[in-house]
Amino acid sequence: MSLDFGAHIPFVHHLGFTLERFEGGASTLHFAPRAEHCNSFGVAHGGALMTFLDVVMATAARSANPGSGIVTIEMKTSFMRPAPAAGGVLVGQGRLAHRTRSMAFVEGSVFDAEGQLCAQSTGTFKYVPRAQPTGQPAGPLPTD
Repeated sequence: MSLDFGAHIPFVHHLGFTLERFEGGASTLHFAPRAEHCNSFGVAHGGALMTFLDVVMATAARSANPGSGIVTIEMKTSFMRPAPAAGGVLVGQGRLAHRTRSMAFVEGSVFDAEGQLCAQSTGTFKYVPRAQPTGQPAGPLPTD
């Protein structure tokens, strides 16, 4: 059963990520890469995996403060093995390692269908006011 992200995120919807767990500083998401998400070797493109990890970590951070929005400040990713794209669902797991009033420090991992670690990431995120609903004028994103 897929959960609601609590915000309309067109790019996440386009990629087909599903949110399976969202609680207490932890998240689990699923991603079934399609042909257009592959590189020339026929495996999930590193950019698609980094986007997946970004969302995995952001949802873990936001699960500890669900009333706020969150933006990425920085992230570092290491790739351990190719992430197969054909016939498999990748599982992303995020964990909030530490937070302050305005910042979150998070870890994320991507596993293939056999449970092998494909990529992992660390990231720093900033809590911000939630985005306006669709159709509302967008205000500036606070950076202080």
